[in-house]
Amino acid sequence: MNTATPATTPAERTGARTPEAAELIGGARERIDALDDRIIGLVQERMAVSAVIQEARISSGGRRVNLSREMEILSHYRDALGKPGTQLAMTLLELCRGRV
Repeated sequence: MNTATPATTPAERTGARTPEAAELIGGARERIDALDDRIIGLVQERMAVSAVIQEARISSGGRRVNLSREMEILSHYRDALGKPGTQLAMTLLELCRGRV
């Protein structure tokens, strides 16, 4: 008795209605997956650099967070990406310094 789930066609996996569209979507999804992997790597690199900055700031007697710098970052992302950019920047800041 075969209990494996039936194989799906590329059209079923992508929601496309033609093989051509399914192929295009499949290729584009592969590219998105590769971009996501790069983005994750860059975020991890940003977190490491941020940790170095925080350590230097704290060991010199400063505060862990520089709010004026964070406002610059929020503005930069908002200017580049619109309102959703602000939320993205907030998420990055939280990942890099934790909740304040």
